[in-house]
Amino acid sequence: MSHVTCTISDGIAHVRLDRPEKLNALTLDILDDLVATAHDLRKDKTLRAVVISGEGDAFCAGLDFASVLRNPTGVAKAFVPRPWRGTNTFQEAPWAFRRIPVPVIAAVHGHCLGGGLQIALAADFRIATPDSRWSVLEGKWGLIPDMSGIQSLKELVGIDQAKLLTMTAEIFDGSRAHDLGLVTTLSLDPLASALALADELSAKSPDALAAAKRLFNSTWNASARRTFGRERVEQAFLLAARNTKAAREAAFGKATASYGPRGR
Repeated sequence: MSHVTCTISDGIAHVRLDRPEKLNALTLDILDDLVATAHDLRKDKTLRAVVISGEGDAFCAGLDFASVLRNPTGVAKAFVPRPWRGTNTFQEAPWAFRRIPVPVIAAVHGHCLGGGLQIALAADFRIATPDSRWSVLEGKWGLIPDMSGIQSLKELVGIDQAKLLTMTAEIFDGSRAHDLGLVTTLSLDPLASALALADELSAKSPDALAAAKRLFNSTWNASARRTFGRERVEQAFLLAARNTKAAREAAFGKATASYGPRGR
């Protein structure tokens, strides 16, 4: 039975971690299902936004070591990187959502620990309850975050804070996560807020949203010269896109735009 479910309504995908009796702790099968789900969503050009949440009392309590360590062959297989992606299964489970060319929003409540934190950080935006529990928990087990968390942390916080969170494995609440820059917005009902943000974003041109996501993700640490070049390429495409025309006509007419499938 899959512990990852995905439903799509009006172009908004809702991906749920669905193992509430174990606080949505991650197994090898769940990692595979997350990868497959994200790859399927990436192909859907009618998609407008993705929301990721956890069923029950938590977003995700991290890796289920008891389950995973019972399958050393599976762990070894999952650890081997795929050269065409540059990630192994542990890394691709979160990072595949970064590759989806639409906004991805994580709705976080309860535990967001270890691998769960790394899934949340791979989203474009994180909305969390003030009392949610966050930790780069791998240090507790003598490990480092290896599910794309190092890359995400260095994009969101200073190097000293990234080292401190990783080395201490401190558990902190959603309010502090917000202060650190890990959480985008605090909400008492993060799922409702995430869905509302997804609705708001779906009113914008899907081509413009995809271009913005590609630009920021591909040039965040690039030189100004490379960023300017990428801007020109993306804008040239947008100037000729049908969805840009729909956005322009809607703006001039003060009407609601009707968009077609994403061009890229």
